[in-house]
Amino acid sequence: MDAENPVVLLCVRGMRAEAAGRADEAHRLFTEAWESAVDDYDACVAAHYLARRQSSAEETLRWNRECLERADRVGDERVAGFYPSLHLNIAKSLAELGSVGPAREHYERAAAHIDAVPEGPYGDWIRFAVAEGLRTGSAAAAGAPGQADAPRPAGAAGPAGAAGAVDELVTLWCARQELKALGLVLPVLLGNLGTVADQERTVLVLRMVHAGRWLPEREQALLERGISELTEIGAAAGP
Repeated sequence: MDAENPVVLLCVRGMRAEAAGRADEAHRLFTEAWESAVDDYDACVAAHYLARRQSSAEETLRWNRECLERADRVGDERVAGFYPSLHLNIAKSLAELGSVGPAREHYERAAAHIDAVPEGPYGDWIRFAVAEGLRTGSAAAAGAPGQADAPRPAGAAGPAGAAGAVDELVTLWCARQELKALGLVLPVLLGNLGTVADQERTVLVLRMVHAGRWLPEREQALLERGISELTEIGAAAGP
């Protein structure tokens, strides 16, 4: 974003007010940003922040959709990195309103644009949120009437997108604070979007931990089982 853009500056001030607990001031500044917009790019930025300050899921969704529409009108590299977040926010609003199918569509669109997000903590946060939405959305769809066979991301058998043995391992590692294994494995599990590449990355990391041979025998055996389970899931998912 252009740090000298008046709309961006108003939104930055609004975020500072929000962080300081001055919600009314934040809403006023975001509204002023919206009213100051001179083009679709400005309106896109302002709508994103206005969506944060709405009191209902319906209004939040309305502003998130406004933001997406304005981004589509801009249609250039300035907004390319916005799309994962835009679709993620719409998906969350739809899920809150009980629209499971449309929410999943936007989670999938967010996943399709994920490479536009720069690497780093923000990129990790977006990826983890999208992956979580895909998992919970699949679970919700599977429990809905007529949706028993709803598709799931590859490897999304457990709460972190892992197969049963890996879920068990994560529980064991958390209980005994096995930080090295958790540090290697959790990022790929939490960020697993169900793609073939993500599945292969997960299996690769598990193989690396297995090859390290520092874990107790029982956990080594669980690793072998988890690798086998995820490899079978990946083969069933196909290319």
